[in-house]
Amino acid sequence: MSKKDHASETPATQLLKRRAVIYSEHLYDYVEHGGTTESARQLDVSEHQVVKTLVMEDDATQPMIVLMHGDCQVSTKNLARQIGAKKVQNCKPEVAQRHSGYMVGGTSPFGTKKAMPVYVESTVLELPLIFINGGQRGYLVGVDPKVLVTLLGARPVQCAIGGPPPPPGGKTSQR
Repeated sequence: MSKKDHASETPATQLLKRRAVIYSEHLYDYVEHGGTTESARQLDVSEHQVVKTLVMEDDATQPMIVLMHGDCQVSTKNLARQIGAKKVQNCKPEVAQRHSGYMVGGTSPFGTKKAMPVYVESTVLELPLIFINGGQRGYLVGVDPKVLVTLLGARPVQCAIGGPPPPPGGKTSQR
């Protein structure tokens, strides 16, 4: 764990404070290309609860944010079909940074430089608590996933590939 107990204020935390959103701070030692596997390991939480913030674009190069479980990938084909686009792809890092205002590896869906539509894997909303980037590398905030809908207007989609196997009977349950 970092020696710091508190992260610097970011546009993300400023927005959360302004909107009176309750959140917890979770610092970890950022590892280049470590992703959600590394943050989950250091914070001793399930990678499924760590939500990654992806800046993507459609066939008209319109940017969007996609929020996905850390242990899953995005099916861009399924996502495109659900949002009415011909194609969806990841933005190049420098383009993502220009749209979000955040450095890749520290991208938060809160307080982005440019307003973008937000899509969230629907099963993320079933979790009791998520850990999502707080606006800088090595810094996650713990929030109620419903904040994604109420604060960001996130639209639920089903485009996850991978993740933990469903429980017997095929239904996911909430703890």
